[in-house]
Amino acid sequence: MVERVVATPEALALIEQMKSLYGEIMFHQSGGCCDNSAANCYLPSDLTIGPYDVKLGVVGGVPFYIGKLQYDYWKHTQLILDVIEGSGGTFSLEGNTGKAFHTRSRLFTDDEWVEIKAIVEHDLA
Repeated sequence: MVERVVATPEALALIEQMKSLYGEIMFHQSGGCCDNSAANCYLPSDLTIGPYDVKLGVVGGVPFYIGKLQYDYWKHTQLILDVIEGSGGTFSLEGNTGKAFHTRSRLFTDDEWVEIKAIVEHDLA
């Protein structure tokens, strides 16, 4: 099965660090800041997930959501959660670690896209 969101080893390590500090966490990627490349890490009580959010998957045991408008724009890509040096100017929980979560992407292959479309159409039926 093709995953819509994956994480690099560096991101998985930072996720574990955040979980050890905060317990349950979640990610949300919105179109509001950082050239749309910052996946913000939140406590579940810090952000309400609503009907205009799409759950892309789970990375490092943590749910990853994206705003519907962003999803419509990026639906042909696999999001790759990575880490960069610096605070990134985000509101994300890792802001004081000297590192920041950062989203990269790659286009799905034609075969992967066919598989994803079949899953989405099945879920909507």
